[in-house]
Amino acid sequence: MQGTGLKTFGAGRIEETKRLGRILEMVCLIASRPRHYRRSDLARRFEVSERTIQKDLDIIRHALRLELRHSPRGYYFERVPTLPVLQFTFGEALSLLLALQAARHQLGSEFGDLASALRRLTSLFPPEFESLLHRQAGLLPSSGRKQHRQHLLLLLNQALLHRRKVKMVYSTHSRGGARSERVVHPYCLLPYVRSWYLIAYCERRQETLFFKLDRIEQAFLLDEYYPFPEDFDLAAYLGPTWGIMRGAAGEPVEVVLRFTPEAGRRVAEEDWHPSQQVEELGDGSVLFKLRVAVTPEFVSWLLYYGSQVEVLAPPELRGRLAEEHLKAAEVNGKKFSDHFFGENHRVPTGRV
Repeated sequence: MQGTGLKTFGAGRIEETKRLGRILEMVCLIASRPRHYRRSDLARRFEVSERTIQKDLDIIRHALRLELRHSPRGYYFERVPTLPVLQFTFGEALSLLLALQAARHQLGSEFGDLASALRRLTSLFPPEFESLLHRQAGLLPSSGRKQHRQHLLLLLNQALLHRRKVKMVYSTHSRGGARSERVVHPYCLLPYVRSWYLIAYCERRQETLFFKLDRIEQAFLLDEYYPFPEDFDLAAYLGPTWGIMRGAAGEPVEVVLRFTPEAGRRVAEEDWHPSQQVEELGDGSVLFKLRVAVTPEFVSWLLYYGSQVEVLAPPELRGRLAEEHLKAAEVNGKKFSDHFFGENHRVPTGRV
């Protein structure tokens, strides 16, 4: 697409990104746990064939020039490069570098100190790694809002550090993006799903609210100070919500879900909520229980799994999910039918 300012990644570049990330992670794994990973273990971990793993190992040996050895218990490095300036092992430093690169690109932040740390850390690696690390960094997508977000993060961190009030122009998600001017007392900055959120007391609303940084159009530090509340507890403020979106969610309810075996394996691998309980059933499906306030964010998460999840309780949530799926079927089914059969063709809705 033209004019978007965003990079378009073809299948070849996506596969290259996966391979580069896999190779670097393999180096971290082998360096941190010598004689632990065999070729079959690595193939299972990365969900690729042993032949693909062997090609990756050849790159580690010959392109990166690491002294990779093999024992019956697994691979290990005869000697790994040392990093004399930092008190990190090679594997720890590489893991840290990759995490910093991901934070810079995915969250759209690049403070001066962060950029400097990345440059210094990268320079400590052997020359053979330099090209691979630069290619890995270049293949990560970057945010089009990076500069604005970076400016806001710097300003809000200063406000948090010195307890200074912030005056800002904010565009709300509701009411058609209405703009409002507010004075806030910053309490916390949180990264969440490729964006950043500010938790702050709003003088206009006289309550503590969430603000998405990408909706803050302008922000200024004021020469006014605020006391940080000693009783502010982030965990208590977030409460039994799904993610960090509170909204008008109401009271938490007991939710029982049943996932298909395929989706259940993925769901069971993650810590989604403090109250979650996971049980694998005899047919391979997964029973997922939690006590949560039902927010639009939680419903969106359920919709993502489509027919791979069944809501067993509460019935209100089951009905809400069914309605959303019916609406989607009507909208997409009508467009499909109009395209192939003409606009007057009637689409079955599934309602009785």
